Amino acid sequence: MHGLTMLTMGMLLTIVLALGPSALAEGGLRIGVSFPSERAVAALDGRMLLMLSTDASDEPRFQIGDSATTQQIFGVDVDGLEPGVDAMFDASVLGYPLASMKDVPPGDYWVQALLHRYETFHRSDGHTVKLPMDRGEGQHWNRAPGNLYSTPRKIRIDPAQDELIRLSLDSEIPPIEPPQDSKYIKHIKIQSKLLSEFWGRPMHLGAVVLLPEGFDQHPEARYPLIVNHGHFPSTFGGFRAEPPEKDLEPDYSERFRLTGYNRIQQEQAHAFYNQWTSPGFPRFVIIKVQHANPYYDDSYAVNSQNLGPYGDAIVRELIPFVEKQFRGLGEGWARFTYGGSTGGWEALAVQIFYPDEFNGCFAACPDPIDFRAYTVVNIYEDINAYYVEGPFKRTPRPGQRDWLGRISTTLEQINMRELVLGTHSRSGDQWDIWEAVYSPVGPDGYPKRLWNKRTGLIDREVAEHWRENYDLRHIMQRDWKTLGRKLQGKIHLYCGTMDNYYLNNAVYLTEEFLKSTTNPPYDGVVEYGDRAEHCWNGDHERPNAISRLRYHLMYVEKILERIGKTAPPGADLKSWRY
Repeated sequence: MHGLTMLTMGMLLTIVLALGPSALAEGGLRIGVSFPSERAVAALDGRMLLMLSTDASDEPRFQIGDSATTQQIFGVDVDGLEPGVDAMFDASVLGYPLASMKDVPPGDYWVQALLHRYETFHRSDGHTVKLPMDRGEGQHWNRAPGNLYSTPRKIRIDPAQDELIRLSLDSEIPPIEPPQDSKYIKHIKIQSKLLSEFWGRPMHLGAVVLLPEGFDQHPEARYPLIVNHGHFPSTFGGFRAEPPEKDLEPDYSERFRLTGYNRIQQEQAHAFYNQWTSPGFPRFVIIKVQHANPYYDDSYAVNSQNLGPYGDAIVRELIPFVEKQFRGLGEGWARFTYGGSTGGWEALAVQIFYPDEFNGCFAACPDPIDFRAYTVVNIYEDINAYYVEGPFKRTPRPGQRDWLGRISTTLEQINMRELVLGTHSRSGDQWDIWEAVYSPVGPDGYPKRLWNKRTGLIDREVAEHWRENYDLRHIMQRDWKTLGRKLQGKIHLYCGTMDNYYLNNAVYLTEEFLKSTTNPPYDGVVEYGDRAEHCWNGDHERPNAISRLRYHLMYVEKILERIGKTAPPGADLKSWRY
C-alpha cells in the first residue's frame, strides 16, 4: 500500500513539475527554485531541497541534522527539470522537522536551495534507477561536487500569504582536489569488473595504504595485511609526521565537552606516527577501503541485491591487488580486519562471510549485529518501529541518547529527515543504507522498505529476508556446526554500555549465543566499557575521546599473538620483523 501511495505521489509530482506553477493549488506561500542555463544546458534529475534557517553563522545546507538546533528543510524529486523551469514548494511538500510549510512561523529566515543531482544507471538485473553517484566527497549531499545551490538570502516568510518567491541556483560545488601520496601513505584506485558489470558502467574501488617503516629498504619483506573498515576515507587520517601546530587556535568539542580537541587529535596522530616508525614495532600494511557508492559513503563490504557484489569485489579484486603491489603475504592467516560503528559491523560481517580469508576481526561498537535489537526495535516481533503501542498508549522509540540517557531525537524524527533528503532509500544516510544493503530489490528497482517510512509499520516479509542474509548473530547460530571451527578465536567485540545509538543491545544478545556455544567454543572476546558512549573500542585506560583516536594501535598485540598461535608450518614470520 505504501509503495503504491508513494508511486502515485511521485507521478503527481512529475505532472505538476511538467505543467509548471499554475498546476499547484492556488493560494498560500509557494517557493519556486530553478537553475539558469549557464549552470546546466540540459534537463537534470535529482532531489531539490529547500532550507530555512534562523542561524546566520553558516549556510543553511550545513545546519540540517538530528539535534534540537536543526534548521528546517523540504524536499521534492525532480525528473527532467529543464533550465529556467521552477521546482515548486508549497504546503503539500514534506518537510523536517516541521512536516509542512504551513507550520512554519511567520518571520525572517535565511533561505537556500540545493539540487542533489542524480545519474541514471542501467543495472544488470534489468532495473533502471536514478541515484546520486559519489563524486569523491563520501556521499554528502551538501558538499557533493556538481550539486547546484543558491546563495543564502534573508527573506520574509509567511505561509498565510498568497505569494510566489523565486530562487535561482546560482552556484555549483567545485570538484575536490585529490590527496597527495607521501612516503608512508599511498592512494590507489582500480576499476572493478564485478561492480562495473552489475551497475552497467565503470565502477571503481579504492584503498588508502599505510606502508610500514623501511618498506623501500627491505624489498625482501612480505607483510601481513590489516584492513580497516569504516566510513569513506579521503586519506589516512590520524597519522601525522609533523608535531602539533604551535599556534593552533583551540576549538571546542561539544560531543566530548573538551576545549582544544583539535590539538589533542594532532598530538595523537603524531604519537601514532612515532610509534609506527619506531624500532621494533611490527611491520604491517594497513589499508582503509574506499567503496563509496550510489547509496552511501561505503557499501558495508558485503554482496547486496541493491548495491551489487561489493563483498566479492573487495575480497577477490581489491585486496589481492593491494597485496601484489605492496608485497602482502597474501594468505588468510596473515589478514585481519577491524573497525568501529559501520566499520565494526563490516569487520564482523567480512570475517563471517569470508571466514578463511581473515584470521581475526576486531569489531567495536558495531552497527546492529542482531536484528532482535535493531537499535531499539525487534524487527521480527514489533509491529511498529516508531512506537511501542498498547491499547490506549503510544510511546515513541528513542533514536539517540547521551551517557546519562538523555534523549536528543526519536527514530521517527531521524527517519523523517532521511525521507525529506531522499525517497527510495536515497538520502545517503544511516537507516536508508541499512535498507539498501539488507533489503531485496523492489518491483521499481529500489530497495524494499523494511518499514513504511511515514508510519513505521514493519514489513514482516522484508524482515525475514534480512534475518536469513544479514542478521550476523542469526547466521552464526544457524551455521555454527560448519562455521564455528572457522571462526574459533577470531571474534572480538567491544561496545560501550551507553552507546549513543543503543548498539550495545545487539552485542548483549550476540554474547548470549557466543558464550553458550560449546561445539566448538568461540574462544573470542566480548568486552564492555562502563557508561562509555559511541564508539568504545576496548580501551579500559583512556576516556572515549582519546581511545577513539588510537584504533590503529589498539589491536596490534592481539594480532601478533594470533599470528604466533595460528601461522601454518613454514609461514614467513621473520621478513617483516626487522
